[in-house]
Amino acid sequence: MTAVVAHGAGDMRLEQRPIPEPAPGEVLVRVAYVGVCGSDLGYYRAGRVGAFAIREPLVVGHEVVGRVETDPSGTLAAGTAVAVHPATPGEHLPGLDGRPNIWPQSRYLGSAATLPHTQGAMSQFFSPRADQLRVLPDGLPLDRAVLAEPLGVALHAINRAGGVGGRRLLVSGAGPVGLLVAGAAKALGARHVAVVDLFDEPLARARQVGADEVFRSDRDALPTGGFETVIECSGAPAALTAALDAAAWGATVVQVGILPGDARPVALAPLIAREIDLRGSFRFIDEIDHAITLLAENPSLGHVITDVFDARDAVAAFDRASDSRASAKVAVRFDTPASKPGVGGQA
Repeated sequence: MTAVVAHGAGDMRLEQRPIPEPAPGEVLVRVAYVGVCGSDLGYYRAGRVGAFAIREPLVVGHEVVGRVETDPSGTLAAGTAVAVHPATPGEHLPGLDGRPNIWPQSRYLGSAATLPHTQGAMSQFFSPRADQLRVLPDGLPLDRAVLAEPLGVALHAINRAGGVGGRRLLVSGAGPVGLLVAGAAKALGARHVAVVDLFDEPLARARQVGADEVFRSDRDALPTGGFETVIECSGAPAALTAALDAAAWGATVVQVGILPGDARPVALAPLIAREIDLRGSFRFIDEIDHAITLLAENPSLGHVITDVFDARDAVAAFDRASDSRASAKVAVRFDTPASKPGVGGQA
């Protein structure tokens, strides 16, 4: 089978590997689509994501949907459409019973955080544990369902904010997660959703998913104290400074974009004077289940997918995903015929 394998900075290869044999408790899935995530791009461009450097060949990819090929237990019929929850919880911490996403030693598909690495799913076949599978509803096309994992990240950020119903929300950064935060917030009853980004193209996509207002960060002034909730998705320290300034008195700011690991200046005065709550958000818990429901009910979320590449063009897919003006979410297709990304398409 074909697999997309990172060997180091700038070294991404298509390789032939044996089709995996499902271990006890696993299911063999024929992969249809895998989304290209920012962490995948980090392994491609820099050979690392933060402190996690590639030390052995790594199959990338954790945003995966496909169809059951073989379920040795007989529970799932061949052809059942599924998404995959990419996490394996680590060491349980007392007091964090319901938060396995932040337990130490947790593992995530396509990650170099541990050695041996946790191999990902950007391949023709993949064998996850049965408990990682989520059966997709009839009528949800796989080329939209591939957004389930990043939408789970977006929903977890919304949950960390305490919800967005009836609130004025600012989304900072119109990359894939920011767009999904904006689209999900509209579906969940936010009173007003504004999005800020550096470029016009991502802001146009924000309008497509339902944003009420957009701002160019290099041109438009955000209203000081104008938003009850701010979700910062860009990971830029300057954007966090702007997010805090835009947050209202008593507001909640959620940081979901991964900030640099070294020290960077951020202006924190509004945090104190306005008693703003600043919260981190990391991956998700079980929000992928809600994500699947929202994707089935809200076809407009499919606009977040801008490009679909065949697996043989996987390196070109990564190059495209590196250009935030040209693309939002890029997916690699293994098994499903070409179709209009995200809005209709083949199930």
